[in-house]
Amino acid sequence: MARYVIDAPTLLHLVDARLHVDPSHQLVAPNSIRLEALELLLRDVRAGKRAEAAALAAHERMTEMKMRLLGDRVSRRAAWQIARQHDWDTLRDAEYLAVTRLQADALITVDPSLAATARDLVTVAVIDDLLAQG
Repeated sequence: MARYVIDAPTLLHLVDARLHVDPSHQLVAPNSIRLEALELLLRDVRAGKRAEAAALAAHERMTEMKMRLLGDRVSRRAAWQIARQHDWDTLRDAEYLAVTRLQADALITVDPSLAATARDLVTVAVIDDLLAQG
């Protein structure tokens, strides 16, 4: 079994594309992932990219996805240290990287900016590594 950290854009990608995670893998993410994904859905609705009903349906599918969510003091402290080491203004990316370092084999993201940032700090895998075959 491999453990993969995913971020909110990747969670929405999995939900929108109705992709199925291989049951032999475990998803791991910071506690904030669902709220962050919900904010992305809200932005889409406000921008006219999604109907509200479609956004709420995506939210339901997103909350049904099995993930181990972390937000303990150790992962928050590791995120703080990563952000300080790289002089970042926010903890968003640092939180995903900290959880990857502490609890996962690799990070999977559809966000090219996060992938580029992460490459020097953690193992980055591709979304196909996560998917069920068949």
